[in-house]
Amino acid sequence: MKKIMIAGTSSGSGKTTIVCALLQYFVDRGYKAASFKCGPDYIDTMFHKEVIGAPSYNLDSYFMDEGTLKYLFKKNAADISIIEGVMGFYDGINFTESASSHEISEITQTPVILVINAKGMGNSVGAVIKGFLRYRKNNIKGVIFNCVTASIYERLKAVCEAEGVRPLGYFPFSVEAQLENRYLGLVTAAEIQDLKDKLNILAETAEHTLDIEGILDVAADFNKKEYIEKEVKPRVKIAVARDRAFCFYYEDNLNLLRELGAEIVSFSPLDDAELPENIDGLILGGGYPELYAELLAENISMKDSVGAAIENKIPCIAECGGFMYLHEGMSDITGQRYEMVGVIKGDSFKTESLRRFGYVELEAKTDNIFCKKGRKIRAHEFHYYDSENNGDDFIAHKNEREWGCAHANENIFAGYPHIHFYANRSFAESFIEHCEKRRTECMK
Repeated sequence: MKKIMIAGTSSGSGKTTIVCALLQYFVDRGYKAASFKCGPDYIDTMFHKEVIGAPSYNLDSYFMDEGTLKYLFKKNAADISIIEGVMGFYDGINFTESASSHEISEITQTPVILVINAKGMGNSVGAVIKGFLRYRKNNIKGVIFNCVTASIYERLKAVCEAEGVRPLGYFPFSVEAQLENRYLGLVTAAEIQDLKDKLNILAETAEHTLDIEGILDVAADFNKKEYIEKEVKPRVKIAVARDRAFCFYYEDNLNLLRELGAEIVSFSPLDDAELPENIDGLILGGGYPELYAELLAENISMKDSVGAAIENKIPCIAECGGFMYLHEGMSDITGQRYEMVGVIKGDSFKTESLRRFGYVELEAKTDNIFCKKGRKIRAHEFHYYDSENNGDDFIAHKNEREWGCAHANENIFAGYPHIHFYANRSFAESFIEHCEKRRTECMK
């Protein structure tokens, strides 16, 4: 088995493009591939999933201790495992290397290929390479140059070799294979109608411009410990919103719920008339509900079904986009207001900049569906929208700042923060217990 990390000098260097190209190349040749993303990003993992036809996973050293991170990496690894970095290679929390690609490469002992967008550069590439190689002890084994031509690459190879690191190919700019951006990053994979065509172009380009043998040569061999999944008889049935509007989920969260006894059933607030029958819990994840506000508003029977379920005390987690959906009203990206479920009083609305961005630590102010008062969990926020009623049942801590957030009681957690259960596994266990309690009460 092989493992490699594709990291970049900065955001926008071309990491996702090259990772998708490599994944498609290997899948086309019969490899069983696994993909991972450093940090809390949801969108890049959706592109990975489109390529390999299997879930992609997040590796985040802010959410996970070293042992947990290693466990999840080995558990989900395959013949060829590719980790995509986050931001620049050394960029972590508050100008530290905490939760950086560099830190995760060290924890997992994974060789790194550095992607450099060399458009408009010449000998300056040497300074960039030298800086990254000497800044810290690292696992950088090779370099891929992005947005350059074959003739320029021949010159860049010599600069690379002079610094003692292996050149592993280049990637030319391609309009046909370009992946579109939006205010939260790339558009989601499901929105690109010709995505498979783009991925095939990327794989074909990789075959001709990347040194695939060299990449496999610098990738590290490792043995995967076999994790035998115990058969768990489902104790509860949990409905999870999964469609174009609600698609931001950590796969390890859903897997953990299954391991704890949950049967996961998917439904669409856009296309289905009502919630699945006989559910004991409900999860409304993040995504882009603002892009589909009119369609969500028109599906009155689904809104009524969700509202009735929560009123009837079905345990519910609603994160970010799911939280927005539960409001009385939500504006779309043009500012047009639409009526939503109405469980949360007030409206959610678009702002012109990121409101609360980055890692936070949440502390419960009261007993709730996740935990007892005073318990903590690390979380993440990233949103342009805000709410007239953010809630204050948790306190969010970030550096020297703190603020109230989320609505939380014995049957609901609804707020902008995204939760990763491996930051505090007891939160998942508590949610399952509340779902099981609800099922027991309904059977009386």
